Amino acid sequence: MSTVPQAITSRFIDSSDLVRNLIDTIVNLPTSPPSLYLDLEGVKLGRQGSISILQIFAVPADCVYLIDVHILKSHAFQTPGTDGQTTLNSILESDNVPKVFFDVRNDSDALHAHFGVKLGGVQDIQLMELGARNGSKNGSRLNSLKRCIERHARLTPTETAIWQAVKERGQNLYDPDRGGTYEVFNARPLSGDLLAYCVQDVRFMPKLLETYKHRLSPHWAAKTAQATRDRVVQSQSPTFNGKGAHMAFGPW
Repeated sequence: MSTVPQAITSRFIDSSDLVRNLIDTIVNLPTSPPSLYLDLEGVKLGRQGSISILQIFAVPADCVYLIDVHILKSHAFQTPGTDGQTTLNSILESDNVPKVFFDVRNDSDALHAHFGVKLGGVQDIQLMELGARNGSKNGSRLNSLKRCIERHARLTPTETAIWQAVKERGQNLYDPDRGGTYEVFNARPLSGDLLAYCVQDVRFMPKLLETYKHRLSPHWAAKTAQATRDRVVQSQSPTFNGKGAHMAFGPW
């Protein structure tokens, strides 16, 4: 276990035994509000690339689990808990277990293409934020996670300074425009700066979800839920392209 900024603990899951323990931890968590917030890191994340790390922030445990998909491969998704039945795959596909993402499209594409995972029960914070703006006031242009955190996560000045520093150090390692490479997500042991970056990517999602849910009218909540389901289906289609300018615009 390691301690990262914001006093959040993290656990690196790189064996079948640790996957089994993780499943036992998250299998029966509360569903309202959602307990699980997810993100993926990888090399050219999507069907043409690979998955390196799957992050799961389990709010009741106040812990971010970093699943080493690069090493575990299918064992990450097919190893059952002690009940002999529940797997990460079954949790990801369950409509009864809400999973919160920020822009699920490339994550869903990668999970489906490489491991046959058909995500269910998804809530997409990016679409909620757009719906909270009544969908089209700003030309349906989507906001990034960075912009949403800056505007709506309600961070203290100290939290903001830590968040910015962690983000900068992580980007310096993986961003090719800064001399980095996405291959660093496959280096083991994972560097402390990248671990902190991975944790931070999901750390503030619960605050954003709470903010946007309160702002959504029933009409826009329903439109957002349908658009999220559509995103998952589209991401699994043969013609899906997760790169390009079209990804910056919403469905309305």
